Formats: sequence, structure tokens, C-alpha cells
Amino acid sequence: MAHGLALLLLAAAGLGTALLALQLAALRRHLRTAPPSPRGAPGISVLKPLCGLDDELEGNLASFAAQDWPRFEVLLGVKDPEDPAWAAARDFAARHPGRFRAVLQQGAPGSNPKVNQLVTLARAARHDILVVSDSNVRVEPGYLAEIAAHLEDPGVGLVTHPIVGVGERRLGSLFDHLHLAGSVAPGVVAAQRLARHDIVVGKSMAFRRADLRSLGGFESAKDVLAEDYVLGRMVGRRLGKRVAVGHRPVQDVSVSRGLSDFAARYGRWSVIQRAMTGRAVHLSQALLNPVLLGAAAVAAEPAPPALLAFAGLCAAKVGIDAACGRALRPGGFPARHLLLVPAKDLLYGLAWAGGLVRSEVTWRGNRIRVLSGTRIAPEPAREVPARAAAARALP
Repeated sequence: MAHGLALLLLAAAGLGTALLALQLAALRRHLRTAPPSPRGAPGISVLKPLCGLDDELEGNLASFAAQDWPRFEVLLGVKDPEDPAWAAARDFAARHPGRFRAVLQQGAPGSNPKVNQLVTLARAARHDILVVSDSNVRVEPGYLAEIAAHLEDPGVGLVTHPIVGVGERRLGSLFDHLHLAGSVAPGVVAAQRLARHDIVVGKSMAFRRADLRSLGGFESAKDVLAEDYVLGRMVGRRLGKRVAVGHRPVQDVSVSRGLSDFAARYGRWSVIQRAMTGRAVHLSQALLNPVLLGAAAVAAEPAPPALLAFAGLCAAKVGIDAACGRALRPGGFPARHLLLVPAKDLLYGLAWAGGLVRSEVTWRGNRIRVLSGTRIAPEPAREVPARAAAARALP
């Protein structure tokens, strides 16, 4: 029986490796396609909620100040004037008058803290294209131009982007960036290109104001945790429009996160994913972690053939992730970092397993119970200790 189970797990791992290779091919094809060029120059408002001081926040904001676009503004939103982000936002806005504004949140219409900020920011925005950008995101100079070009197509209702991590100096940040490059970005692109399934990355979302109003505004997602997923589905179901995926990845800047931060972040993601898609789909995601399946096969039958197969799976996964990294990041990842891919996948596997049984997450200083569809349980969120809040790892 152990032999049969090991064979089944190894077969599943082989299938998963093939799927990852398909994702890599889709990613390469997508990134080789030239981004569209805009014909006009509409005004754009970038809505950037802040909470605490992210790694290299100044550089992240500076990448928006350097945008090659004639008419745009960046609104820096903060909930609490006691948050150190408020002083940073006011200082940056003072140094870029007319381009950046610091905006304090007004009211709390829902249970999602990020969406509460977006409601205030959307009301304060002056332009008709609204771009949601997380505080730890850094972009290339042509970012806004590509968004405007995609939204010139009346069939596009939302623009999102692949994501790649940069700046890692500690293991948690490195593991995060290996996962973003090897799994998240290829998955977003392949889901659309191969399965015609839209996955929206909340770190970069752009709408026409009129389309967002037709969806009910950001208020329509005020009581769900995965506002990006919900808004993306609404664009197709309610508006009959599609999601466009940008050709230039946005950069997630993370420098100093530890392994516990990585485990906590993807533990959160796993709870959210299971709540979004259901237990069966969440279970199927194990196919995309051949290292985890190979390790399970070795545990079932710790014999030389299984060990050899496991080594082959690890080598194949390292190779695929290396190719994804080269496609998304200049120079990719150094070899010494890529050798840690199997350890990262096993740690991620533990977080994935936790998503099967857990229903609570800690996010932006609150402990939140997540219901189906990522609806936030109606009871008041419970504050967590200040040290945990300061970490503010984002989903």
C-alpha cells in the first residue's frame, strides 16, 4: 500500500511539474509581447493606502513621482494621524506639491481596512482613471501609460499586473520573492492565457471611475477580505468586460522579513484562497507544489527510488523557478538563492495545509474570521498586540 501511495504522489508531482512548465511558457510569451501605446492622455489618480512604514517607502513613492505621464496625481491615504506613515505622506506631498496629496481616512463603511481607505481616496480623487497601488509597490516609468492604453479598449474593465519581488536581504523576503516569481506571477498570466480565468493582483488594479461606479464603488467590497478577487469577478459578471494583465511587472519591495513573516503571509493567503475557491480547488493547488508531493512520497516509502525521484523533482522545480526569475527580474536569482527553492516550497506547503483547517487571519493589526467568499465575520475585529501590528504583513 505504501508503494502504491508513493507512486501516486510521484505521478501527481510529475503532472504538477509539467503544469509549471506550461505556466513558464505562458509567462515568457506574455512578457515578450510589446505593451500597447496610448492614443490619448487621460488624467489618472493613483490611490495608495499606507499603514506603517514599508521597506524603502521613499523609493517606492519616488517611482510614481518619476512616471512619464502628463496628467496624474498620487493620493497617499492614512487611517490614523498617529501612524508614522502620516508624517511620511505629508513630507513627501510637501516635496511634490500638485502631484502628491496626503489624505486622512474619513469614516469606516466596512470591515476591510484597506477598502475603507480606498473609499475615502476615491472620493478625493480628481481624475476618471483610478489606480489602486499598495504602499510597498515600485513601478517602471511606463506603468501609467500602459494602463491608459489598455483602458482605451471599451471591452477592458480592469487592468492588473504580474508581480515580482525585489530587495531581499533576509530569508523571509527571499522566500517571498522566490514564490512571487516562480508561482504567483506565472500563475496569474497562465490562468488568463491558458484557461481564460482572470486573477486580479490587488497590489495593482486600475478602473475607469464609471465602471467602478457601476459595480457599486469600492463599497461593494467593503466586507470581504479579498477585494481584488471579488472586484475582478464582478467586472466579468456584472459589466461583461474582461481583465487585462499588464506586460510590465510591478515590483513588491521587501527587504527584512523573517521566515515567520513568510509563513504568516502565506498562511493568510491560504485561508483566503480556500475561502474564495472552496476546499476542493484549494486541495488541487497541491499539484503545483511537486516538491511537497515528492516529500510526501518519500515519507510514504523512504526507499532509494523515491529519494531519487524526489531529487529530480527538486532539480526540475529549481530550474523552472530560475527561468521564471530570469524572465521577471534583471539577472534573475543567484544560484545560492535558487538552491533554497525546495525549502521554500516545503514551508509554503505547511502554510497551504493550514488553510484547510484555519478560518482566522491577522491583517493590518486585526484578527479577522474569514467566511466563504472571503466575507469578514460580522463580529468586531479584535486588535492584536502592537508588535504584530507593526509587522503589518500584507496579504
